[in-house]
Amino acid sequence: MKGNYTKIIAGLALLIFLGVSASAWAQSPQVEEIEVEVNGITRKGQRIMVPSDSKAVEKAWASYLKEKSGGAVKGPSLLPTPKALASKGIYTVESGKMDTISSKPLRIVSKVEAAQGGTMVWWSLDMGNAYVSKKETAQEWARAEALLQQFARSMYLQDIQQQVADAEKVVVNSQLEEDRVVRQANEIQTRIAKNHQRKLELEAALVANAQELEQLNKEVETNLKQQEAARLQVQNMRRAVELVKAKADKVK
Repeated sequence: MKGNYTKIIAGLALLIFLGVSASAWAQSPQVEEIEVEVNGITRKGQRIMVPSDSKAVEKAWASYLKEKSGGAVKGPSLLPTPKALASKGIYTVESGKMDTISSKPLRIVSKVEAAQGGTMVWWSLDMGNAYVSKKETAQEWARAEALLQQFARSMYLQDIQQQVADAEKVVVNSQLEEDRVVRQANEIQTRIAKNHQRKLELEAALVANAQELEQLNKEVETNLKQQEAARLQVQNMRRAVELVKAKADKVK
């Protein structure tokens, strides 16, 4: 039981720590400007660290891109409908419509890869005449940065929620184990009570047995005396018979 309580306390401490760290991290996930080579072409873009499993991040990122850039596109009929394509962690969207960043269609090239401590998410936004960059397109940069931070926060919170769910399972399992141990303790106490009652019964039986043995020994002594008395009586009767016979012989 002590081990279970330790697990619960440790779990609660972890949840408090995660809550504080989540609040602090979610306020300002850092975005950096960096050039990355994708399919032989170097592009300028934004990168952020997401402290979550790369497989989960990659799946969520594809959905996030589709959600933010999908839908009908205004423009020439030959302009393809935004569609996310993936190849070894590389996701691209042709002519994505992201009004929150720019009124112009965007060509998005992104890359998701595992890194120490989590997963790196990088994307490059091509507005047709320029890449979104910190200096040249500060306004678009800030908007794109906000979207990237939003994604990172959502993934981090999702990861925290999963940890909370896991911690809650530990608490539930610990409670079940505690209940089992309590039931076991009650059963042991019941068995102890029965054992004590049985002991009393056996002790009473031993006393009765000793009394019965004492009575039997007395009966044996009495019986021996009775046997001796009967033997003497038989002897006396035999003597009496002999005397009567002797008198009868004299008469003849």
